[in-house]
Amino acid sequence: MSANPTPDQIRSLLREVKTIAVVGLSPRAERPSYRVSRAMQGFGYRIVPVRPAVAEVLGEKAYARLSDIPFPVDLVDVFRNADEVGPIVDECIALGVKRLWLQDGVVNEEAAERARAAGITVVMDRCVWRDYLDFIP
Repeated sequence: MSANPTPDQIRSLLREVKTIAVVGLSPRAERPSYRVSRAMQGFGYRIVPVRPAVAEVLGEKAYARLSDIPFPVDLVDVFRNADEVGPIVDECIALGVKRLWLQDGVVNEEAAERARAAGITVVMDRCVWRDYLDFIP
């Protein structure tokens, strides 16, 4: 498996990021994507839901696709099946996204390598909330 950034690099990433687009953010409070996003919102991050057929989640307007978001985002956080990551990476490359986070259990080596080759920092198979708690004092 490809190497993730070091703990110091992840710490820097989490300090630099302000706006997180969450692909697959569920409006259901019992879902991990909702719980993680709500926690990150509580730490001061702006959460931008990316989910078709939902008007808003966590008080933020939802967008059907990354390309529908009318402002830049600092990080794309993915809560989707690994086989759905390829098109998300394509969209990130087209939009010039600099950071991509694939949550626990989301592993797609081919897509991650394409993202890295395009200059995107990729964190794969890790939880952004857990890493925030571990790395940000």
